[in-house]
Amino acid sequence: MTTFDDREQGFEKKFALDQEQEFKAHARRNRALGQWAAGLMGLEGSHVDEYAKAVVKSDFELPGDDDVFRKVFEDLKGSGVAVSEGEVRMKMAELLAQAREGVRNGA
Repeated sequence: MTTFDDREQGFEKKFALDQEQEFKAHARRNRALGQWAAGLMGLEGSHVDEYAKAVVKSDFELPGDDDVFRKVFEDLKGSGVAVSEGEVRMKMAELLAQAREGVRNGA
């Protein structure tokens, strides 16, 4: 094997690791977002976990974050919670940053 092949394999492994970490970070963010929204809607006990799982599952409907945003925002509105689109998007960004940090640190 040449040095070029070794470098190429190294880049491919790093790319795969980065993609895996990003997937994990989004899943963590979605779970935390679901727990946050459940708290705002007044859910308690096992209902919080069920809702958080539903938010995680909603991410598999379409590429990107719009499916997660739409689910949480519409559920909050449907429950009578006064929250703006901007607030939900800011919370999503905040929780994603925390999730990425947690994944990087192995937490």
